[in-house]
Amino acid sequence: MAVDPLIELRGVNKYYGELHVLRDIDLTVGRGEVVVVIGPSGSGKSTLCRTINRLETVESGTITLDGRPLPQEGRALARLRAEVGMVFQSFNLFAHKTVLQNVSLAQVKVRGRGKDDADRRSRELLDRVGLLAHAGKYPAQLSGGQQQRVAIARALAMEPKAMLFDEPTSALDPEMINEVLEVMRGLAREGMTMVVVTHEMGFARASANRVVFMADGRIVEDRDPEGFFTNPGSDRAKDFLSKILKH
Repeated sequence: MAVDPLIELRGVNKYYGELHVLRDIDLTVGRGEVVVVIGPSGSGKSTLCRTINRLETVESGTITLDGRPLPQEGRALARLRAEVGMVFQSFNLFAHKTVLQNVSLAQVKVRGRGKDDADRRSRELLDRVGLLAHAGKYPAQLSGGQQQRVAIARALAMEPKAMLFDEPTSALDPEMINEVLEVMRGLAREGMTMVVVTHEMGFARASANRVVFMADGRIVEDRDPEGFFTNPGSDRAKDFLSKILKH
């Protein structure tokens, strides 16, 4: 069990109309832990990820960040979203702003930093994701892998307590996937708390502290990667792994 819980979900249920997408979810993510969420399509992985920064509301149960329940709306919610960085499948960058402006914008608007201060921080982060030379370009001038690394830098610029990744490489061409995973592996090594929904089993195996396997809106297994990949405890997980590890 996580020693110092940063994110906790207790008895969380979520419906879309009649569809019960999250069923009695209990999950604890400790500070500095990397938890990778895997499972078949439609198992609730992305929804789970999106409830943690309240992009999705839940019908019942509690979600706490750093011991505090998630705020309902308004300014407190904007603050929460700054504390929990999120990186999606699509890069969601502002097309009409440069890479540097994309990374600096929320620092100024939400964190209240001065522009020079924000730009300095943005350049440090762009350097860290290997894109400082592209600071003056527009998103359309970058590859998908580069755009996703800008999106990661933008989330990091808010100095979040945790980072959520919702299938960050699934929209990328195969040769770009590794450059994004490399940045994520670096964050994991530095002790960033991360919840990662992904199909990249190599990343799960090498960088996760725990693998959470979901099916039909439930957490079926929650264990260390080595144990999960070598000896899954459920038929659902065995079936899932046999399908994806063949390819």
